[in-house]
Amino acid sequence: MLNYDKLLKTIPIGPLGIVPLRGCHELAQSVDKYIVDWRANATHSKSICSNIAFSDYKKESFLVKSNVPRFGSGEAKGIMNQSVRGDDLYFITDITNHSLTYSLFGNTNYMSPDDHFQDLKRLIAATAGKAKRINVIMPFLYESRQDKRSSRESLDCALGLQELANMGVDNIITFDVHNAAVSNAIPLKGFESVRPSYQFIKHLLRSDGELTIDADHLMVISPDEGAMNRAIYFANVLGVDVGMFYKRRDYSTIIDGRNPIVAHEFLGDSIEGKDVIILDDMISSGDSILDVAKQLKKRNAGKVFLAATFGLFTNGMDKFDKAFADGLFDKVLTTNLTYQAPDLLTKPYFVNVDMAKYIALIIETLNHDASMSSLLDPIDRIKRCIDNYNIGLNF
Repeated sequence: MLNYDKLLKTIPIGPLGIVPLRGCHELAQSVDKYIVDWRANATHSKSICSNIAFSDYKKESFLVKSNVPRFGSGEAKGIMNQSVRGDDLYFITDITNHSLTYSLFGNTNYMSPDDHFQDLKRLIAATAGKAKRINVIMPFLYESRQDKRSSRESLDCALGLQELANMGVDNIITFDVHNAAVSNAIPLKGFESVRPSYQFIKHLLRSDGELTIDADHLMVISPDEGAMNRAIYFANVLGVDVGMFYKRRDYSTIIDGRNPIVAHEFLGDSIEGKDVIILDDMISSGDSILDVAKQLKKRNAGKVFLAATFGLFTNGMDKFDKAFADGLFDKVLTTNLTYQAPDLLTKPYFVNVDMAKYIALIIETLNHDASMSSLLDPIDRIKRCIDNYNIGLNF
């Protein structure tokens, strides 16, 4: 539960407003419910809410009504359906939601990340500079896979961040960004990349109550060099060993803009008989992480858990169904920070890591202009969770 005594030592930046973009309403409603309940049940004196600094501190909902209608040509405009003057606004958008459509010259067109990003800018522009502060919560950072230049190519992620900064966005909150160095594109703006380590550990322990958390029974695996820092942090807080695969690529060939992976080579101690957690930032097609799982099973690993912040599953779930049937893994854990197809939620091996409460905590903390240190590095909560698990208490 949020520590309101601590938060109330600071005055809110302004009345809170949450603006969900199309495709994010379900997540935003969950976030809104947490904040409404927290503020309604706060133990502080009722008189503080009559203070002008806490105007509209308690409301039935903090969701701001907005709309992005489109013309028959596919063009669009952003509309704010209520006043946001003086508000501290939080726009929530999922640029990977591929399920949404719009009409284009009579044809059905699916929304791409570019469409979602344009809609975000449209709604920011619709505030017409009247908001007190503008914050963007974009779990999967727009164009974050195009974060660096290796030849004559665009730097889309940096350009997108600069566009938002130039439009007056003060803070950008993202999760498990592919390369945190992209924040250098906007050095004078707030940029936070949050890792959901605590949520993964909590949901993993809840989904499998037979795990033994020690170096003799559990190991964390990085599927490539880029995920090593994430795996090391995870392993350190759990007190277990870490191993790594590195991707041997064919640099003489380019397929779909990338050099194809020839093989996964393993570096680390023996994993025979140990349960393993493969930890990555995203599952795209799934080919890479499933190959890593296969290699681990060949080395006589015990249970295999696939954990990724973003489950995109760009090529569908058939290969995961087959791999599960073949015994290559036991569970897949991904967050609800990106769109989840209805059939994904029905899979017997899928564990949905709900992030609504965490986003609500971030919004409440930022609205009060308080420190986010404990949210960004939740090591105390992780250790408390593991201790409760080991002695059989609820967590």
